[in-house]
Amino acid sequence: MQNEITDDEDELYEHHRIVVDKGQSLLRIDRFLMDRLQNATRTKIQAAIDVESVRVNGNVTKASYKIKPLDVITVSLPHPPRDTDIKPEAIPLNIVFEDTDLLVLNKPAGMVVHPAHGNWDGTLANALVYHFQNLPTTQNGVARPGLVHRIDKDTSGLMVIAKTEYAMTHLARQFFDHSIERTYQALVWGLPEPANGTITGYIGRSVKDRKVQTIYDDETKGKWSVTHYKTLEPLRYVSLMQCNLETGRTHQIRAHFRHIGHPLFNDAMYGGDRIQRGMPVGSYKAFVENAFKLLPRQALHAKSLGFEHPRTKQWLQFDSPLPDDFQAALEKWRKIVMSDE
Repeated sequence: MQNEITDDEDELYEHHRIVVDKGQSLLRIDRFLMDRLQNATRTKIQAAIDVESVRVNGNVTKASYKIKPLDVITVSLPHPPRDTDIKPEAIPLNIVFEDTDLLVLNKPAGMVVHPAHGNWDGTLANALVYHFQNLPTTQNGVARPGLVHRIDKDTSGLMVIAKTEYAMTHLARQFFDHSIERTYQALVWGLPEPANGTITGYIGRSVKDRKVQTIYDDETKGKWSVTHYKTLEPLRYVSLMQCNLETGRTHQIRAHFRHIGHPLFNDAMYGGDRIQRGMPVGSYKAFVENAFKLLPRQALHAKSLGFEHPRTKQWLQFDSPLPDDFQAALEKWRKIVMSDE
């Protein structure tokens, strides 16, 4: 992710990467890891294997698997090993509001919010540590400087950052109580029916691909999620939608619209990077491919954000325009619809 989320995301981070020696004899992987990992009990290792946090050559494994020479073993756990080591980086920030308690910024698409495996540098957190001193943290001291919520890497738009512990606590409570107003705009494939409605379900990781979220009917398989949507502009093959989050789960809008058969335009993870409406041939196919190039990411923007100021109790409301890439793709769809009329 990153992918319209609060602090709901449950990422895995690579803690260990072991390349088995050429002369290693066959040995059960749980016994091997007990010898190689400090303070690792067999119970902990087996638990990690059970939740697919141990992989061999990129594949999930069983505790009974016998390692072979040159196997590559990775062990991932829910907490990043470098949580307390966020390097300051002079990355410019697009700040739309700031006072002594908080700031609101417009995050560009392509920026990861918090360091994780594969993205230790160039994140919003790296920029915040550089520009601001002594930002509060959450999650029992884990270094998430000022971050009350997150949005996916390739989603653009508004975020609020806390500058004091009191603001952090107050804003976090508003997210928990669902009293924060969050409006997104999305370009989705097709024309949703009904045009205005609500998508609900228990959202959890797919058993086929842990990077993808799936909607379940079973409350034991996920967390309850609610997205209210409204069609702003039907464009025959795609629609511009307004989405208001009641909950803030990982990939919520992206998974919800895929669930009802209308994935976000150019959302590779959820199938929106393929032509979903219209015949994928000829000039129309070329048109869509050009639109993909204009907007090389999922068509999702956190457009507005409203909340109660922690100290003054005044309601603050912010709005941001669609970024250039989103706007360019939208205009392209408008033109093709007009040309057909």
